[in-house]
Amino acid sequence: MGCSSCSSGKDGQPKGCKNNGTCGTDGCNKLTVFDWLSNMSLPSGATPFHCVEIRFKNGRKSFFKNTENLSLSIGDIVATEASPGHDVGIVSLTGELVRIQMKKKKVGVDSEDVKKIYRKASQKDIDIWQKARDREETIKVRSREIAIRLKLQMKISDIEFQGDGSKCTFFYTAEDRVDFRQLIKEFAQEFSTRIEMRQIGFRQEAARLGGIGSCGRELCCSTWLTDFRSVNTSAARYQQLSLNPQKLAGQCGKLKCCLNYELDAYIDALKEFPKTEIKLKTEKGIAVCQKIDIFKKYLWYAYEGEWMNWHKISTEHANEIIEANTKNEKVASLEDFASELLEDTKVDFENVVGQDSLTRFDQPKRNNRRRKKTRSRGKAKEKVVQEKPKTTGDKPKDGKTGNKNSNKRNNQRNKKRKPQQRKDNDKK
Repeated sequence: MGCSSCSSGKDGQPKGCKNNGTCGTDGCNKLTVFDWLSNMSLPSGATPFHCVEIRFKNGRKSFFKNTENLSLSIGDIVATEASPGHDVGIVSLTGELVRIQMKKKKVGVDSEDVKKIYRKASQKDIDIWQKARDREETIKVRSREIAIRLKLQMKISDIEFQGDGSKCTFFYTAEDRVDFRQLIKEFAQEFSTRIEMRQIGFRQEAARLGGIGSCGRELCCSTWLTDFRSVNTSAARYQQLSLNPQKLAGQCGKLKCCLNYELDAYIDALKEFPKTEIKLKTEKGIAVCQKIDIFKKYLWYAYEGEWMNWHKISTEHANEIIEANTKNEKVASLEDFASELLEDTKVDFENVVGQDSLTRFDQPKRNNRRRKKTRSRGKAKEKVVQEKPKTTGDKPKDGKTGNKNSNKRNNQRNKKRKPQQRKDNDKK
């Protein structure tokens, strides 16, 4: 889903509304809920649900009462009750789905946390809200500088202004408790607003800021995941994953939430497997489990002292051997059970081209330059043989067939030759 302003621009490049998931049409923001009851009309005599879900910055949502009976739809900007003053947000859900969401999050209709909606936001309210939002980035940079100067062990991750600009909430993460009394004084003097500090966890920080996971998609916590369940290393052990913290940790530095997605399927599949600590007793020796394949339901065992030779056995055979061992009975060997699982490796095709040869790349490549040189030399020799020597004038009286120019050329050639060749020529 995307808003109309997120369509492609020039030359097919993405245009983008540049609101970073907080556009007014509520089509491309984080944690969007599809209203599948929007096209259905209420039965006669039924009144619509008087509570509305309103979204604020970075997916923060709250429930409000529509006491003024305003005709609200998804995407409307409204002014809501806050302490102190008022806040500005966008309607994200209306109707009976709000009742279901409140029941899911265990929020009572008559609770004190459910505040009122004042009115639809006017243009003046929207202008003040946008000016306050434009100040957030510069204030975030300045607040981090002040925290570093005071040497506080904390990280200010996000800042959110109230709709009327009277209060600024600082979201920070810290491993230990932080004494930020002096920090609040300096913030109030520097920014001249009401300051509120709110500590969040590392998972909530990743959900607010967003990012790309190792799978190549957006983070689950910033798109659809709302409840953060605890993730243990036992989830990785059940799924036979290597306990490498760099691969198992997400953007927040904690274990990935997706480790819990398929955990139930692995636990159900492991119920048929025997415990890996149990050793199989055979007449040939004691076998120890080395490896298991959960979905193919295979186990690999090796005899003590012969750790290099593994024998593949199915879970049914392993359970049979364990039952026999409980009755003080021993099996002859594991080879009897492993022979049934031997795979036929017969090749069904003929190697015509020689693509399966391991030494096909060992042969050196022929140099085409040498061929070209030998060919050019052969052609040059053929030309020399075909040409006849030119005679200039009569022969001299002493019987020599050369002139002064030919003698000079021969002397120049002899100078260019190596000295050893000159000696050999002189001897000849």
